[in-house]
Amino acid sequence: MTKWIAKCPLMLARVAIMLGALHAAPSYATFAKVWVAYNGTDSAGCGQPATPCATFQQAQANLAAGGEISVLTPGEYGGTGSPKLNIVKSLSITNDATGEAGILVGGGDGISITAGPGDIIGLRGLVIDGQAGGNSGIGIINASAVHIQNCVIRNFQDAAPGGNHGNSAFGIALVPAGKTQLFVTDTLIYNNGQNSLTSGILIEPQNANSSADVVLDRVHLENNVDGILIYGPVASGGSGSHVVVRDSVISGNAGNGIRAFTQPGKSPAFAFVERSSFLKNGANGILADGPGATVLVRQSTITRNGAGVATVNGGQLISFGDNANANNIGPEGVATGFRSAF
Repeated sequence: MTKWIAKCPLMLARVAIMLGALHAAPSYATFAKVWVAYNGTDSAGCGQPATPCATFQQAQANLAAGGEISVLTPGEYGGTGSPKLNIVKSLSITNDATGEAGILVGGGDGISITAGPGDIIGLRGLVIDGQAGGNSGIGIINASAVHIQNCVIRNFQDAAPGGNHGNSAFGIALVPAGKTQLFVTDTLIYNNGQNSLTSGILIEPQNANSSADVVLDRVHLENNVDGILIYGPVASGGSGSHVVVRDSVISGNAGNGIRAFTQPGKSPAFAFVERSSFLKNGANGILADGPGATVLVRQSTITRNGAGVATVNGGQLISFGDNANANNIGPEGVATGFRSAF
């Protein structure tokens, strides 16, 4: 599910229809663990190793809340609708060493997470491919926490107009209606975005009561439009977005490596970056745009970008004095402030 729910009546209707259909579905017996396989068959009773399901969507229907979906064989496990998988409860999907477990999208959304405020979601070992036409690879609207590990999210480039950002083209779109944590580890996100306000990862709280707390650890964001877009103008006030980027590579993006953007009276956009590399991004390695847009940087390399770092409209970039910002194509840029490490 893409992120425009707070602004677009069509998207609100789409969420309502989708959730209504799920809530109206027949009640099936559920299992604590369900399996899928390329030769599986969807049914009300599928999911045991001898009778696996064919799609993650049916596997979820047969799974008890808090259970696990495991992958027996390589295969394509998307459903027939959009999103290919709508996650509505606590669960884990695990693919460990069985080969590629994919969701091919082509149009619409890959995974939408519209779970409850206390629900925890885990996704590991998945390949989610928009095939140059999808909206968002993973759209997170409501959950307590989402854990993404060892995944590949690529080729979400839908050109259909809509929403604040003109187009819905993101690898991961975190657009929380409440308070949500996102943890992404050892994941490759590439070739996503369509215009100047699309990105590999979008982080955009939807109202003053929503917040996004994000940790990106050993993540590669490559050849997107922006790498990471932390976007504050939708919500009025609130605690906003707090993002930690650690041991990651943000490279070859057409726009900025990181863009933290907000406006007066809107939610803050904050990032703390350490031990990360910003290489060959077309615009700035790091851009802090607007009051309340703050980026702290330590032990990081910023080189061969269109410009190194930039702050505009009251944005702040704080350096710990131990970064390598050099050999950019345009200006290196300067920090607005410095602080020492403990």
